[in-house]
Amino acid sequence: MQTFLFLLELAGTVAFAVSGAVLGIEKHMDIFGVGLLGITTAVGGGILRDLVVGLTPPRAFQDPMYLLVALGVSVVLFFPFVRRLIGRSKRVFDTLMLLMDATGLGIFTITGINTAITLADCTDPLLLVFVGLLTGTGRDVLAGDMPYILRKHIYASASIAGGVLYLLLRPVWHGPGAILTGVLVVVGIRCAAAHFEWNLPRAKTVWKSDE
Repeated sequence: MQTFLFLLELAGTVAFAVSGAVLGIEKHMDIFGVGLLGITTAVGGGILRDLVVGLTPPRAFQDPMYLLVALGVSVVLFFPFVRRLIGRSKRVFDTLMLLMDATGLGIFTITGINTAITLADCTDPLLLVFVGLLTGTGRDVLAGDMPYILRKHIYASASIAGGVLYLLLRPVWHGPGAILTGVLVVVGIRCAAAHFEWNLPRAKTVWKSDE
């Protein structure tokens, strides 16, 4: 089980590092900025989670491998020929990036909850869902955008749905099954929301400007 969780977290680190690095590239950052955004996207949510549930120092600093993997992936993606190898067209590349982002969100939502339960002995369902949600919040702030989870498609809601389902399945379905089901639900909702352009209702301005 530990090996399975390790490989899953490693896959999530790669997926979110790719997502963060590509955002930095699209913002025309230099190689340092691309690397920093890739690292922040990959491990930032885990650091916040650990601080919230009282795991100090955060696991990302106890084992630097995740930081190094995120940095390595970000630096490799900085070179244009690598991105051309990944996607022969912009459309294919964008689809792959959506899958990476959705996969990272799904993996870290569920493994974040599992870490809070197993390492911090956290049992509060509301707190567990919250720490699972923390994964997707740091990237866009550093890039100078409103956080993606607050403005575009179904994002945070996908994380919450997968987290709640995992908590319901965990007591009756031990092992990787409940974890993978939670991850797939997050990924499925996230990809469907992007494809069908599902959005939550947005607030509208009531008063006209005085100017």
